[in-house]
Amino acid sequence: MSLEPGLSATVHHVVTDADTAAAMGSGDVEVLATPRVLALCEQASVEAIATSLEATHTSVGMKVQLDHINPTAVGSEVWAEAHLEKSEGRRLTFTVSAHDDRGLVAVGRITRVVVERARFLERTHGVATT
Repeated sequence: MSLEPGLSATVHHVVTDADTAAAMGSGDVEVLATPRVLALCEQASVEAIATSLEATHTSVGMKVQLDHINPTAVGSEVWAEAHLEKSEGRRLTFTVSAHDDRGLVAVGRITRVVVERARFLERTHGVATT
């Protein structure tokens, strides 16, 4: 498993009505919801390391710091980027950002932890899976 700083990924998404603060219950406006911005940033962080993890391992979210600084309208394309900044044992720290055609939408950090999938699920559900 080689999780060296510098791994990165970008995900693209066109904002729909289902992505709005009003639809997600995080507000009452028809713009891209903060939880959806976070989900895109997390998706980018997962994709950044996907091909570097052993098949028996995955990563799980541990800590999020996100500043959502500008609104994005329905119909706009938004893209989230994640860059692996630091790898300390099983703990991975990513810098993340989201942009739309008008510029910066959000910026932050996400910390994920690499776990053995079966052991993790066994701990959470009491049932081993393969």
